Amino acid sequence: MIECLYLEIEERKHYLNGKKVETIYFGGGTPSLLDSEKIKYLLEKIHSTYQVSQEAEITLELNPDDITEKKITALKDIGINRLSIGIQSFHEKDLKFMNRSHNSTQAKNAINHAYNAGINNITIDLIYGIPGQTMKEWKENLNQLSKLKITHFSAYALTVEPNTKLHHLIKSKKISQVEDSVIESQFKLLQDISEKMNFIQYEISNFCKKNMMSKHNSSYWEDKWYLGIGPSAHSFNGKERRWNIKSNSKYISKVKNNQVYYQSELLNQKQKYNEYILTCLRTKWGVSYDYLNKNFDVNIQNHFKQEIQKWIQQKKIIRNKNYELTKDGMLLADAISSDLFIT
Repeated sequence: MIECLYLEIEERKHYLNGKKVETIYFGGGTPSLLDSEKIKYLLEKIHSTYQVSQEAEITLELNPDDITEKKITALKDIGINRLSIGIQSFHEKDLKFMNRSHNSTQAKNAINHAYNAGINNITIDLIYGIPGQTMKEWKENLNQLSKLKITHFSAYALTVEPNTKLHHLIKSKKISQVEDSVIESQFKLLQDISEKMNFIQYEISNFCKKNMMSKHNSSYWEDKWYLGIGPSAHSFNGKERRWNIKSNSKYISKVKNNQVYYQSELLNQKQKYNEYILTCLRTKWGVSYDYLNKNFDVNIQNHFKQEIQKWIQQKKIIRNKNYELTKDGMLLADAISSDLFIT
């Protein structure tokens, strides 16, 4: 796999058209299972192939049970300067329900190991809407942010995907699906507590202290070009979306044999508009009408102006400089985006 990633990096050296690389992100699956020498090997290839900023944000995803101070020190020495740690919950019963391999003590220790090794730029993820999770337990999870001096975190509602164990348990009525009213209450508690802790909710699911925003996440919402390497990776160059096949074995076989290992599509105006609405409406910057004027024809502009009015009247959208979701509007972000789409 490593050699195939190396080959794809080389093959796609012109994809970014000379644009400077501001962020590098090792994610998807468990990249922390790689030893630091293999990650170093890939980083050296990236640096020799692309123009990488000296201040580049270089993130690695890790599971708490993978983390030791020795390992973090080795990662720091090869250039990793940000960690994304998959905490999900600090409660044992939640972790067991989600079939996580770590426990609450390992979750807390992982963060402290990172700090002790000298990496202070850390993000963690938390999950709410877990069956059996009480408001008290969710509040306790959020209070850990302050105790552990977290400066960036993501919080997501647990989703029920088709053909999963959770979907089967709900369908067979062995557990009850969490009611929307409970998820809404937990989301509002998330907003209230994070605000009191001086976190900025710069995207519906992403929160940071001042100057600690994720550069990598923000690049997606700012419509910047990006290059994804490896199975399932997605790329965007301003005109085209491209995505690699999911299967590891097929990816390896096709790359080694110089066969096509991806699909792609050129985006038309409607697709570009829909994607802009979907990504930007979720952020604290909202939808820029100036951007719509500069990049889309009058029919698309008129469609947006017409459809946005009812959401403004319902106080789900507020217009400051841009069109932004209100706190109540964030609960309906997907429905509002869908309503604004052009089909």
